[in-house]
Amino acid sequence: MSCLITLVSPAIFYAQRALEADGGPYSGFRFNIHFEKSDCVNDALFALVDGSCRQKPDLILGPVCEYEAAALVRLASHWNIPVVSAGALAAGFRSKSGEYAQLTRIAPSYLKMAETFTAMFEHLHWKSALLLYEDDKQERNCYFTLEGVYHQMSDYHVRLYTFFQEDRLDTDDVLQNIQDAEAVIMCMGADKIREIMLAAHRRGLTSGNCLFFNIELFNASSYGNGSWKRGDKYDNDARQAYASLSTVTLLRTVKPEFENFSKEMRRSSEKAGLLHCDDCGSVNMFVEGFHDAMLLYAIALHEAMKNGYNKKNGTEITAHMWNRTFEGVAGQVSMDVNGDRNGDFSLMAMTNVEAGTYEAVANYFGANGTFQLLPAFNAERFTLTGRHKEPVDINKSCGLGVSALTGVIVGAVLGTALLIAFYFFRKNYRITIERRTHSEEVNTRKHRQLREDSIRSNFSAA
Repeated sequence: MSCLITLVSPAIFYAQRALEADGGPYSGFRFNIHFEKSDCVNDALFALVDGSCRQKPDLILGPVCEYEAAALVRLASHWNIPVVSAGALAAGFRSKSGEYAQLTRIAPSYLKMAETFTAMFEHLHWKSALLLYEDDKQERNCYFTLEGVYHQMSDYHVRLYTFFQEDRLDTDDVLQNIQDAEAVIMCMGADKIREIMLAAHRRGLTSGNCLFFNIELFNASSYGNGSWKRGDKYDNDARQAYASLSTVTLLRTVKPEFENFSKEMRRSSEKAGLLHCDDCGSVNMFVEGFHDAMLLYAIALHEAMKNGYNKKNGTEITAHMWNRTFEGVAGQVSMDVNGDRNGDFSLMAMTNVEAGTYEAVANYFGANGTFQLLPAFNAERFTLTGRHKEPVDINKSCGLGVSALTGVIVGAVLGTALLIAFYFFRKNYRITIERRTHSEEVNTRKHRQLREDSIRSNFSAA
C-alpha cells in the first residue's frame, strides 16, 4: 500500500464508522471499501478495468494525480460511476459537460485558490505579477498550481518564469525577471524559495518595491512552507528577507471535532510506521477531503434513494452532490453548481520580524467571494514603495517664461495660416461638387434600381 493510501485510509474508515453508527440517518448503509494503489500514470485505470470485469464499483474515491485522474474519470463517466476526488485540481477538469461529467472535486481546485490572488490584487490595486515555479516533469503540481493562477488573472499583466527541478537555479536571471513585477507568486521547494529570497534581499528587492508570495496547499515539503530557519550563517538574513514573503494556504479550523480527527490521524500514522514519509503526521487537504468525500456520497445516495433511484444511478447521485452545503470534519463544505468545492484561504505574513513568526493577516471566503482583513494586517507591509512616482517639476514658475511666450506667438501664427487655407479649400471644393452633381444624378438612379433588383432576387432565392 502506498504512502498516500496508508495516510488517507484511516480518514475513510473514520468516516465509515461515523456513517454506519447506530441511530444515525445513514446507519442502514454498509460500505465495502477496496483500495488500489496508483502511480500517477496508469495503475488506477488498469485497476478499475480489471476490477470491473468482476463487478463495477458504485463509487470511486480518488485518484489525486492529474494525469491518472484524467484517464480514470473519462472511463468512469462513460460507465456512469461517480468519482469524488480530493485531487484532480487542475484547470482542465473544470469542464464537466463531457468526459468529466461524473467528477466531483471535494478539495478546492487551483482556480478556486487563485481567486484569493484576484481578490487581493483588486483590493490592493496591484496590476502585475511574475509567476515563478519549479517543474518536476512528473506530477507537475507546481505547474498546475500556477496554471490556475494564470487563467484566473487574465485581466492582469502576468508573466511566467519556470525552471526544472534538476537544473541549477540561476538566481541572477530570476532577479532580472522580477525587476518589473509588483508581485512575485512562487511555487517550488522550500530550500529554493529561501535561496531566491536571500538573493532578492541582497539585491534590495525586499524593501517594499516588490511583494513575494508562495503557495502552500498540501502542508508538504514539496511546497515552500515559509520556514526561514536552517541553523546556518544565513538565518538572520533569511528572517529579514521572509518579512517580505507571504503565504497563501488553506484556512484552518478550530472546530473541536477536527482536533479529535487530527489526533486520530496522527495516531494512525504512527501506528502504520510512517515516520519516514514527509508530513505524514499532519492532516492535509487530501486526508480531510477523503473523509468528507464519504460524507458527501452518503448524503447524495440517501437523497437519491428517497426519490426512487438506486445506487447504480451515478448521474442522479452525482447531481445530488453538486450545488449544496454540508458539515464536514473541519467545518461547513460548500459545493458549487459545477461540482467543485468553494475554498476558504488564509494569507499568512510575518508579523514579528524579531521572532520570525507568521500569523493570518487576511482571509478569502470562496462561497461569497469576500476578502477579509484581520487585525494583524499591516497596510504598510502590503504597500508598494518606489513605484509609479510622479515626476517632480523643479522649474516651477508663477508666470509665463520665455519659452511659454514663444509658444503662444508661434501657435497664433500657425492658427491664422490654417484658417486662410481652409477658406480657399472650401470655396474650391464647393465649385467642384456643383459641377459633378448633375452628371452623377443620372447614374445614381440607374445604380439604385440595380441594387433593388439584386436584393429582391436574393430574397426570392432564399
